[in-house]
Amino acid sequence: MGIADTSIAAASAAFSGLAAFGAWKASRQANDTAASVAQIERDRWHNALTPQLRLRLEQSDGLLYVRVDGPAQLGRLSIRLTIRDDFDRTRVPGLAGGPTPDEIAQVVWGPYRFRPGVDGADQLGRTVTPFPLEAGDRARLALDPSVKPAWYEGTDGEERWRRQYQNATIRLWADCEAEGHKSWRLSFGITQDGRWAQTGRTVGS
Repeated sequence: MGIADTSIAAASAAFSGLAAFGAWKASRQANDTAASVAQIERDRWHNALTPQLRLRLEQSDGLLYVRVDGPAQLGRLSIRLTIRDDFDRTRVPGLAGGPTPDEIAQVVWGPYRFRPGVDGADQLGRTVTPFPLEAGDRARLALDPSVKPAWYEGTDGEERWRRQYQNATIRLWADCEAEGHKSWRLSFGITQDGRWAQTGRTVGS
């Protein structure tokens, strides 16, 4: 084989290699695009099936009402409620002689807590064990006024604590699971005036 033939063969091989690389790259890009589109569609479908919950405080009975409006195709939901603090207190710098981070974490910073030992509530009253509900069903959970921290001392300690949360909302996470679906975490702010709260917003009664 002459020099010219060798050069032609080498160029041909190089061209074939470039073509193969280009085809592989195009195939990979097409696969990545298809995967991205599929993920977007799965996320869209997951969002479309977000559980429609309503929660309401009945102060006179000390009860939290939980209602599932749908979607019915989810079937039975497993719902776990967790009371959130008024804000993230882990970011607040500690003061010399003040409460420790562990002591602060042992306080439910808000107007209400779940009644410890009832409805599967933990001893702090922060959360309850998951309970099942289907569309059209509702549950009632017992609440108690939150307990003031030990360092709210003096004769006015209780009064200062109650005044602090007199008109505050009850902030909650609702973690929902349904068979065959990814879980959902929904945020709620429940007012003390008896109005229904729905997935992070308050609606008319």
